[in-house]
Amino acid sequence: MKKSILAGLALAFASGPAFAGTPWVDKREHRQAVRIYKGIQDGDLSFRESAKLIRGQLHVRRMERAFKSDGVVTPWERARLHAALSRQSARIFVKKHN
Repeated sequence: MKKSILAGLALAFASGPAFAGTPWVDKREHRQAVRIYKGIQDGDLSFRESAKLIRGQLHVRRMERAFKSDGVVTPWERARLHAALSRQSARIFVKKHN
């Protein structure tokens, strides 16, 4: 039950609408959500680990929304998003392989 709820939440938040100018960020977010989903399905991630990773994904999503709020994502904001996604990717790897 918990696994299916978390898996659904992970994909729901990753497949949100794309607004102005961040297709690569959106693709990375989606791929990371799929990695979390597969980790839940395979049993590599516990409930607590997956919940923490999903919260990290939500943090990146909120950051992206804040940057898009004025209609333009500057190169500096784009770099911050990619750095946050890289940290999140490393966290996913560590949690899945511990």
